[in-house]
Amino acid sequence: MQGDKEKNGMTKGYIFDYGGTLDTGGRHWGKVLWRVYIRHGITVSEELFREAYVFGERTLGSQPIVTPDFTFRQTLNAKLHLELEHLASIGAIDYNKTKLAKMRQGMLDDIYEGVKRETSKSRKVIEAIAAERPLVLVSNFYGNIGTVLKEFGLDGLFKNVIESAVVGIRKPDPRIFILGVEALGLRPEETTVVGDSMAKDIIPAKLAGCRAVWLKGEGWDDTPQDETLPDAVITELSQLLDKERNA
Repeated sequence: MQGDKEKNGMTKGYIFDYGGTLDTGGRHWGKVLWRVYIRHGITVSEELFREAYVFGERTLGSQPIVTPDFTFRQTLNAKLHLELEHLASIGAIDYNKTKLAKMRQGMLDDIYEGVKRETSKSRKVIEAIAAERPLVLVSNFYGNIGTVLKEFGLDGLFKNVIESAVVGIRKPDPRIFILGVEALGLRPEETTVVGDSMAKDIIPAKLAGCRAVWLKGEGWDDTPQDETLPDAVITELSQLLDKERNA
């Protein structure tokens, strides 16, 4: 663990981010999807891909496409559908429904297998920490995070789940982390937030008065980040177990 400023015994509970933290090992979802586009031979520029990615995210966030019973696989399928349809609509890829459906299925299988592997590794870490400290999940999600947690065997490990679509507050608003602290029944200074996003996890967590551990991975872009801001920097979620053993 790099730059660890924490003192033993300070952390009494954890708040975990979900997307990009537990399911991709610190890689921004935009980068995960972009790599899949490349692997499957979709020859669009990264600029056009980013446009499609943002379009998909905004559409899922503003329209009732994802219902509470949607699995992660179904959510991912909806996301890919929106992205590919957008790219087809602007002429960036051939518009052929049969071809697009086949392309989407191959990409979906590829991504989903990777997410299952990564989430399985994360579950082992979460289970170990949950045996010692209370955990809460705080996530910008679509209203179906409970279904997704069951899908990957993560249900029952968190004392509570604070989901943006349910509480009406989204990161980077620090208030969503205050809700997480209250759910733990702790004070902010007794709580450590773990997340992959400096802007959406670390900065608002610190503003809320919490400690913060940054899971440093492949970000949306190469903008340098202030690594002195988090209380610790890790590159693998399993490194949290070293901190727990030394606490």
